[in-house]
Amino acid sequence: MSLPTNVQRFEALLYASLMLDAVSVAVQDRTPNAAVTEQMIMTGTLLAGGMILLLLYFVRLAAHHRKNWPRWVLAAALVLSVISLGQIIGEKGLELDSAIEIVSCALTTMGLYFSFSGDARDWFNA
Repeated sequence: MSLPTNVQRFEALLYASLMLDAVSVAVQDRTPNAAVTEQMIMTGTLLAGGMILLLLYFVRLAAHHRKNWPRWVLAAALVLSVISLGQIIGEKGLELDSAIEIVSCALTTMGLYFSFSGDARDWFNA
């Protein structure tokens, strides 16, 4: 059975969003200082990479294995991302990595909209 159009859109937009997340991690400031050591920077980068891989798996579960719960986990992750992004922008201002994250959140929002609307509803409810 082929994927419905809205599920294809969901998958493409979420994969694009996660690709931007990876780019955002790549352009983050990694300058060690008195408060942030090299080991802390490396740990944060590895955790971000692991989270991106986990979210990729959730997109695959939702789109190809018709699982409903990963969509809700992705929606919760979006809410947490938006809250975190607001705090970062309030603290540091708009930087390149936060601008990329804004676009990533917008793509995720559009993708999740498609996953809960149109022909995607029947895909996940079956």
